[in-house]
Amino acid sequence: MSKKFAEDLLPEHEPTSAWALSIIYILLIVYASLYPFQDWRNQDLNPWDFFLAGWPHYWSGFDVVANILGYAPLGFFLTLGFVRTNQKRVAWLYGVLIASFLSFALESMQSYLPARVPSLADLMFNIIGAMFGSALSFLLERVGLLERWSLFRQRWFSSSVRGVNVSLVLIALWPFCLLFPCEVPLGLGQIHAKIYFALQELLEETPFKEWLPSFDFQSQPLAPSVVLVCVALGLLTPFLLGAAVIKKTWQRLAFLGLVFLLALLSTWLSTALSFGPAHAWAWLNPLVGAGLLLGIFLSIISLRLDSSSFDVFLIIIITLQLFLINQSGADVYLEQTLKTWEQGRFIRFNGLAQWLGWAWPFAVLSLIFYKLIRGVKVK
Repeated sequence: MSKKFAEDLLPEHEPTSAWALSIIYILLIVYASLYPFQDWRNQDLNPWDFFLAGWPHYWSGFDVVANILGYAPLGFFLTLGFVRTNQKRVAWLYGVLIASFLSFALESMQSYLPARVPSLADLMFNIIGAMFGSALSFLLERVGLLERWSLFRQRWFSSSVRGVNVSLVLIALWPFCLLFPCEVPLGLGQIHAKIYFALQELLEETPFKEWLPSFDFQSQPLAPSVVLVCVALGLLTPFLLGAAVIKKTWQRLAFLGLVFLLALLSTWLSTALSFGPAHAWAWLNPLVGAGLLLGIFLSIISLRLDSSSFDVFLIIIITLQLFLINQSGADVYLEQTLKTWEQGRFIRFNGLAQWLGWAWPFAVLSLIFYKLIRGVKVK
């Protein structure tokens, strides 16, 4: 393949997080559409029969809003991605077509799931949502708002650091990860007990069960000093992740304020959804407050580090927090709350927030190891 042909096929484009956001959002839609991924069946029907069956007799206003709002971000991100790759004329068309194909494929697959009902109405409203998101992206590009974001990105984020797009996506996901109740505020990645009980269940009928060590998760509460450190590290982690790709010291300080505000609002919302609005600030006790102040202090003294130093410290603090947070036992009241989340329909998003909270620290570690292996600076 000649160099000129390659340049024509893959034209230069502006840095964008749109493709990473599109991929993540597609995975979220697949999860939400096919949950709970069990009891697959074959009814001897064509999977596209729902399309030929016509408009369903029963549908609600919630279905309309949920489907439109569910696919609007996908249309927006896909269209934005094609706009950034210098395909502005057909960006909206590509965005709508990909979202429509995805919706049709998922509705067809729902024909094999007893807990899901494929519907022509869902497909149509999904397409309308994708068209709305695509049109919004196209409109923002036409009026110049996307260009302003590009200028903001150039002023704030370094283009010479590898993994900028993924870092920004992970930062954007962090507040949503906090929506699922945590044993310790900001303590993401607490998976020890879940993995242990899953292994117990998997090995129940095998001789390998005796190989599992014995843990009493109910009797291992964290010491106050450990809680304080975990809260501090929970605030420090997203700050270091963002500071590694932010150019100037004063910008990093402004970002620290944003991280602190998001931590407060996300945990407040999670507590309000779990225990009711009257208890929305019950989590903010003196110990947690001291942990937040410690996190702010550690963030301030790290303001002038370089990108490679941020990455090294991220590995250390995430590893330490995962080690500490997974030593705790299960709080009885929290366990009861988690059962409410697991059975709830809307606030838990089919368990999605829980999975995000578990996976987020490991996703950050994977990104940092990738950057260190490949070299922090773009060559």
